[in-house]
Amino acid sequence: MRCRSLFISALAAVVALAPMLRVSAQQPSLTAEQVRQSITQGVDYLLNEQSGQGTWDDMVEYPGGVTALCTLALLTAGVEPSHPKIQKSLAYLRTLQPEKTYTVALQTMALCEGEPTKDLALIQKNALWLSRVQITQGPRTGSWSYPLGPGVGGDNSNSQFAVLALHEAERVGAKVDPAVWKLAATYWKECQNPDGSWGYQPENMPGSGSMTCAGVGAWIICSGKVSAAAAQADANGIQCCLPPDQNDVLERALVWLGRNFSVRRNPGQPGAASQWQFYYLYGLERVGRLSARRFIGDHDWYRAGAEYLISRQDQFNHQWLGEGHSEDNPHVATSLALLFLSKGRRPVLMAKVKHGPGEDWNRHPSDVANLTAYVEREWNLNLTWQILDPQAATVEDLLQAPVLFVSGSQSPELGGLETKFRDYIDRGGFIFAEACCTDGSGFKDGMKKFLDKIFPEGEYKLRQAGPEHPIWRIDRLVRPDSPYVGRLWTIEYGCRTCVVFSEVDLSCYWEVFGRGRLDNIPQQTMLRIEDANTIGLNVMAYATNREPKGKEESFLASDLADLDANADRGVIRIAKLLHGGGCNDAPGALANLLRSASQGELKLQISQQPFEISASDPALPRFHMAFMHGRHDFRFTPEERKSLRTYLENGGLLFADSICASKEFTAAFRREIEIVLEGAKLARIPADNPLFTDAAGGFNIQQVSRREPAAAQAGQPIRSRVQKVQPELDGIELDGRLAVIFSPYDISCALEQHEALQCRGYTREDAAKIALNVLMYSLSPEAGMKAP
Repeated sequence: MRCRSLFISALAAVVALAPMLRVSAQQPSLTAEQVRQSITQGVDYLLNEQSGQGTWDDMVEYPGGVTALCTLALLTAGVEPSHPKIQKSLAYLRTLQPEKTYTVALQTMALCEGEPTKDLALIQKNALWLSRVQITQGPRTGSWSYPLGPGVGGDNSNSQFAVLALHEAERVGAKVDPAVWKLAATYWKECQNPDGSWGYQPENMPGSGSMTCAGVGAWIICSGKVSAAAAQADANGIQCCLPPDQNDVLERALVWLGRNFSVRRNPGQPGAASQWQFYYLYGLERVGRLSARRFIGDHDWYRAGAEYLISRQDQFNHQWLGEGHSEDNPHVATSLALLFLSKGRRPVLMAKVKHGPGEDWNRHPSDVANLTAYVEREWNLNLTWQILDPQAATVEDLLQAPVLFVSGSQSPELGGLETKFRDYIDRGGFIFAEACCTDGSGFKDGMKKFLDKIFPEGEYKLRQAGPEHPIWRIDRLVRPDSPYVGRLWTIEYGCRTCVVFSEVDLSCYWEVFGRGRLDNIPQQTMLRIEDANTIGLNVMAYATNREPKGKEESFLASDLADLDANADRGVIRIAKLLHGGGCNDAPGALANLLRSASQGELKLQISQQPFEISASDPALPRFHMAFMHGRHDFRFTPEERKSLRTYLENGGLLFADSICASKEFTAAFRREIEIVLEGAKLARIPADNPLFTDAAGGFNIQQVSRREPAAAQAGQPIRSRVQKVQPELDGIELDGRLAVIFSPYDISCALEQHEALQCRGYTREDAAKIALNVLMYSLSPEAGMKAP
């Protein structure tokens, strides 16, 4: 097969620093760095505002409430529990004896986020208090009030905080009476307005954005605790693909929020839209995260909210300030803003793909949520997941998720999406599929046909995952006698696996893994659940390198604006040289960069024509630079050697790398280039060469990060280590300029946005910087050549 055409530009190389980039002319302002800087500045503000007693400006009627909220926000934003100021706050919170729902709930959530093992007894005490004060009689049964005494009705704001606290308490090991969840779920369902919204109180109160967000979050949590599972385990084993509870509570609420969406006001409050705005945004984040939606209506809720909050942050002291009630306290407004920015940016681990027929894509509605929670615990990393409609999504939307999960029992209706899925894979994406339910043969056959259309080339076909494949051991070891052995299939594409397909059910066992559903079941069933979790964990580790990116990484990279001034104004043409040593073994590497570059506003002119040529092609002199990579032995023909020598002697530049540090390709390239240039040998490029500095408009790369597979003992999970080193690039100079630049360590797999743990090479960020510097060097006076 001919290699895919590949081009590179200075902008494209930088784009690789921010994988899964989505650039839009309508969204040029927000950058990943702005989000991170805003969070850091907000954190610094709150830390500096803390009193010597470890407190912030608490309200008289809620002693400790603001302090608990600030502590929760700081912990959520990434401040370690061991930080001296956090330790001081936690020590203070432990002394509180609160008697108000808000304060008890916030104290509980802060302790759960801080040192839950140490504070589990106090967390359990608070959970019992919240359970005890839940209203159990009258029209507001299942809700919570402040409380203010007998006969005082509950409200949806106190009730939301109680639900959030009990949920966090249960997550860290506290026990909550199932009757509490049942009463709460019934309350939230029954007090929803006919239009899908919620108001502050149930009776005849119009809906607002803040209370509708409260209702959505509370409903998802409570219904998840009490609804009938789509998979159940008992002494007789596991039943899969049971009919889930049917209701439209969530969908009606999402329709209302989409129709009334705003981040600049609290919708649904005529004349008081500025009231409780930060409280509303705090709830909006929870809606997006718990419902697994990137979009609410047509709105990218996190991007919109982040843009608004960053524009509202004080430029001098970096606080936020709202209007009225508690939000005129900057400690409260800043904490709520940090909670939105920090929780909302959690990395997306995977996306569950919608497809027909009907709801076949969602036979186990809690499967991906449960697997994500399992991976969170194993990696000690906060994560989220999404539901995705591929028909409406762009490739950039797909790339928000490093893994697409496709599940079903019937043949999936994915026709017409083959090109979109192939583009997603070419740009670093990964497909994880499974045939679920007792007889998933329809899905199995249909998915195989779909994959055949994605990969019409004969060499990229499903093949059984052998015992050597990392998915059996990369994070945890799969039992040799697991029923999944021999039932997993993969597609190997270039330097990586890009598809894992299970012909038997995984999602059923993730579904049943939910808390409280594992009592009194046979040991063999427990082993099967552990197998399914381990395989899910291992696939996620392989696909993401255990480093899924925060949502802000999809925003426009802040470095882009600095490149235009250094960019050559000529047309940049990069030829990819055909050869027999694996010229397409990292097919998405530079092609990915070209696609990303074409979305930006470039001053560099990048040819859009595909140029896959041999070294003997008469058109070679028309190209500014030639690129090649591989992983096997190869030989140029005599005509190719002669043509390539003429190209290099006349000012051309050849840039090459050895995929995964292949010794076979490295030896072949050294041999061939010595023949081409009649005895000239590749030699290590000195560290003081301008190539390694920012002199040509690139980066200082005198120290870079390189991944080395770590030696593993037999039967142990695969690990790798990253070390800081001088970049190892070899070169050949002609007339005082570098005409050949060669990396014996991998660059291409990293540019393809996949760093396999067993692949020796540079990390994504530094591989991109190296590629950028090579291009910028080729445009510099030192190279003695300009773009044609």
